[in-house]
Amino acid sequence: MTSSLGQKLAAEFVGTAWLVLGGCGSAVLAAGVPDLGIAFAGVSLAFGLTVLTMAYTIGHISGCHLNPAVSIGLWAGGRFPAASLAPYIGAQVAGAIFGAAVLYVIASGIPAFSLAGGFASNGYAEHSPGGYSMAAAATTEFVLTFFFLTVILGATSSRAPAGFAPIAIGLCLTLIHLISIPVTNTSVNPARSTGPALFVGGWAIAQLWLFWVAPIAGAIAAGFFSRWLDSSKRA
Repeated sequence: MTSSLGQKLAAEFVGTAWLVLGGCGSAVLAAGVPDLGIAFAGVSLAFGLTVLTMAYTIGHISGCHLNPAVSIGLWAGGRFPAASLAPYIGAQVAGAIFGAAVLYVIASGIPAFSLAGGFASNGYAEHSPGGYSMAAAATTEFVLTFFFLTVILGATSSRAPAGFAPIAIGLCLTLIHLISIPVTNTSVNPARSTGPALFVGGWAIAQLWLFWVAPIAGAIAAGFFSRWLDSSKRA
């Protein structure tokens, strides 16, 4: 039985909220705890686990995009209808904001909490964890989103082994974070970037454009590349 649009959007809302709460929450709440902190590797794994768990939970309902770049990349790859892009993206952004709001309520429960720490927002230059330039950040986000969508489109192909796509996709996102947390705090997801940025304001809003433009551009490139690659196999 096919899910209704309302059910699909609800799934995308909840799934994206889980991604922000689980991924950004691990960074805000657990990464720097003395002696017990999970550090970059733990945060990377947390983001991968959010996608892995939700892919098995809602993949059969909405496809488990959780990311405007993924929806747009799937459209470019001929796997998703253009008419559903706006509703999906709206649900994803709303879910990310809700997830960030829940995280804010939890994180602000201690006196030492401050948004000055960045609240897991993405940034470049002085707001990059490693001080990387805007050009380095844009390159990172474009290239890693390209590879993320290439993995998604390949792993979900009818030619790929059935049932293993969530594992490949979750591990891919983990690897992406292992590479790029020091550069941009890792986005590859405009909704994930938007949620925390709205709470931080200021510089996070001013730099948000890059974390929409670069991931979407990389996703579109991957969509067209994967469509070409798949068609060449059928020839």
